[in-house]
Amino acid sequence: MLALPLMTSAAKPSDHHLRFHLPSVHLAPAFGADWFGTKAEAFARFFGTPVFLIVQTVLVGVWIAGNVAGLFHFDLYPFILLNLAFSTQAAYAAPLILLAQTRQADRDKALSEADALHREALAEASLERQELAARQSQQILLLLEQNTELTRVTRELTVRIEELARKIHDQTCRQEG
Repeated sequence: MLALPLMTSAAKPSDHHLRFHLPSVHLAPAFGADWFGTKAEAFARFFGTPVFLIVQTVLVGVWIAGNVAGLFHFDLYPFILLNLAFSTQAAYAAPLILLAQTRQADRDKALSEADALHREALAEASLERQELAARQSQQILLLLEQNTELTRVTRELTVRIEELARKIHDQTCRQEG
């Protein structure tokens, strides 16, 4: 089991930003996680680099030029030893590359599934926020209606108090005079 990095004691695993990757944590590097696996994967990845292609081209050119010019005498035309070296390289490289591609496809699929789960969670959270906003809008409208009703009742009471105050004033002034 992989420990979730950067989690505080208050954080829950369901809140962690890498929670969607936990189901695919068992996927090892293409050749395993040991020393041989890491070296084999690095070797397989190196086969397609421009550095490898340039170095191999230079070595083959030197090999052929040196044997044709007579500088070397170990692999004369038709370069059977060079052909054997290429066959051996292909025999080791092909399975390594295919294995690396297969395992990379597995990792890509797992990451794609994790991404899909993340997008679903985001969509769900967005819907929840929209529902909350709709409920809050309804509550605000209800409060506005209640406020409008209270304002109307206050106005009616104010008018009523003014009328009563005038009547009391008028009655008080008649009795004195």
